[in-house]
Amino acid sequence: MTIPGNEVIVTAEDVATPSKTKQIIKKHNLVLKKSLGQNFLIDQNILGKIVSAAELGPNKGALEVGPGIGALTQQLAKLAGRVLAVEIDQRLLPILGETLEPYPHASVVHGDILKTDLPELFRQHFDGLDGVSVVANLPYYITTPIIMKLLEEKLPLENIVVMIQKEVADRMAARPGTKDYGSLSIAVQFHCEPELVTIVPRTVFVPQPNVDSAVIRLRVRKTPPVEVADVDFFFAVVQASFVQRRKTLYNNLAARFFTKENKSELETLLHSINIEPSRRGETLSMDEFARLSTALRAHGCK
Repeated sequence: MTIPGNEVIVTAEDVATPSKTKQIIKKHNLVLKKSLGQNFLIDQNILGKIVSAAELGPNKGALEVGPGIGALTQQLAKLAGRVLAVEIDQRLLPILGETLEPYPHASVVHGDILKTDLPELFRQHFDGLDGVSVVANLPYYITTPIIMKLLEEKLPLENIVVMIQKEVADRMAARPGTKDYGSLSIAVQFHCEPELVTIVPRTVFVPQPNVDSAVIRLRVRKTPPVEVADVDFFFAVVQASFVQRRKTLYNNLAARFFTKENKSELETLLHSINIEPSRRGETLSMDEFARLSTALRAHGCK
């Protein structure tokens, strides 16, 4: 399922066009860094779909990671009551100052999102708002660490709407029994309800990346879909189940939680919760993983 998008209102200062983007790059003698995943979006239609999916409003906030030269930031500022962008590349700060000059409620901080105190950032910039969403074109090379940091810090988020590598988006939204389903699918779906917004061809970026992208909306859950007594142990069981995808659940779990002397107990345990030892991790639902982790924990596994 895809989410229909709204057309953005294009104004003279907007940078998300091929000519304007190239003009800014030339004016500032900007050499784009592949190491930072700098690929600037130049398609207004895609921008419209991104901001629409974020469900922003005058009393809501938007946090952007890696604003680049501000193409998405401008569109967020047209809809959100407060916008904060975190940019790691100091060279882009003057450009963003120019781009966002018409929007006094949009600000930029220089920093690495993975090293930023996000709860404090939220307290300083978003206190008193009805809701906050993360909206960003994430660098491919650190997509997963950023999203897991956002989720694990239990921030007061409504949505995470991000443009990421299509392959990673497929894994986040994958269902049990499919080739893309794995520990990332379960980690994301434990915290969120994922929904595909749109596929993004590589041709709408300057410079063009080597792969196609996708925009995915992660609607943050108020409570997880399953109840587990020990969340860390639940994810340890999930990770262990996918260590070697071609191996059976029994073999993966035996290697992680049992010794040669007592691994026969695992087969009995699996049968007791109606899970066949010969199954693979990719076939288990989140509810089955919850039952499995509860049983292993009760058995004394750590």
